[in-house]
Amino acid sequence: MITESRRRAFLDAMQITTWLPRTELPFAAPSRPELLSFDDTDVEPAPVIELEQPEAAPAAPAPKAANSATASPAADAVRAALPRIAMPESRKKAVNDEQAPAVEQKPAVPPPRFALQLLRAGNVVLLVELPTGESFQSRDPAYILLKDLLRAAKLPDKPQQVGDGEPIRWPLLHRGSIDQGAEAARDYVQGVVAAELEEMDCACLWLIGAPALRFAGEVDPDACYRELTVEGLGVALTMPGLEQLMEQPGSKAQLWKAMRRSMPRWVVGLTESASSVHD
Repeated sequence: MITESRRRAFLDAMQITTWLPRTELPFAAPSRPELLSFDDTDVEPAPVIELEQPEAAPAAPAPKAANSATASPAADAVRAALPRIAMPESRKKAVNDEQAPAVEQKPAVPPPRFALQLLRAGNVVLLVELPTGESFQSRDPAYILLKDLLRAAKLPDKPQQVGDGEPIRWPLLHRGSIDQGAEAARDYVQGVVAAELEEMDCACLWLIGAPALRFAGEVDPDACYRELTVEGLGVALTMPGLEQLMEQPGSKAQLWKAMRRSMPRWVVGLTESASSVHD
């Protein structure tokens, strides 16, 4: 069973604004049957328009019969024997196709595919690209590197899963006519993350990996090592993917500089929270 925040994000991605479940769902908002009611009194009947019947046109005079003296039985027989010449259907279709304007067909663009994991470490929320498409395992090299980054940032090195723990996957459906392009993916990811952030205190959001930067931060995958403010999500720190950090050791130095610039955001928060506990 999914949480209400993720259910709302699913419905928004599928452009469903009004729905009513068959049975009562746990953890779901109360149903609103009045949205599906229909009042017949609000609809005005369509006016009836009577059309006047046009007067019958006078019958055309019948053609005068040809003079029997000029009619020739031999000419009638020749005309009857001549075949009727008609344009073939294929020729007619070809002519119509040539006259019709050419319509340019755009190639179908496949929907983006990615998997993101939403985690929490102290007062920092992490949106991390899953290199394998599956949740992290304790011995995954990418997960071990993530724990090293958290320790270097003076954060707990055992991040907790947020919500129901299921990764944020795209596309939602493998079949159907629902729009699952880049814009729909961005709205869905931002909707899920924003719904989860409403229920927690977040000093900074880490966006790790190209899909996180593109669909949550609305920036290019190359826009790493900097802070940005995302509407509805707050301040975010952009980072390259974990696989890129493992393959390019030089990128770790750039990431460390960016983390040191942003560290006062969450370190100050941790110090204040610890002092309030002791008081």
